[in-house]
Amino acid sequence: MSSPPTLNVYRHDTGNRALVTLTGEIDLNSAPLVHASLERCLRDGIHAIDVDVTAVTFCDCSGLNAFLYALSHTTAAGGSLQLHHPSPALERLVTLTGSSSLFLSLPDALAGSRPPPSPMHQATHRLPPPMPALPGGVL
Repeated sequence: MSSPPTLNVYRHDTGNRALVTLTGEIDLNSAPLVHASLERCLRDGIHAIDVDVTAVTFCDCSGLNAFLYALSHTTAAGGSLQLHHPSPALERLVTLTGSSSLFLSLPDALAGSRPPPSPMHQATHRLPPPMPALPGGVL
């Protein structure tokens, strides 16, 4: 039997700035570690948090939620949180959920250095319109 995937968190502080490097998978089981690690930065007086996700091999919505929660708290404290070097899958997750503008450091497409998608790409990747709710709020 193989052991479950793990997430490792490394932190390096310089003044009131921290570089948090995550390696492994971020899922329902490991997202609390992400949450606690980023909250710890705030409790320690860190106001600028850079999160290097280069070595993150998987991130689901629970991981995204941990990042969004940390971003909200960091911003409320007058600080900033930025993701650096996301994988294409994590970049897509952030983009599809409409969260890309919250992470200022997402590369290329979000910074405008990639060419815009073609009209054909936009037409084939457009989400269908939301379905109207039935009486009683049931879809």
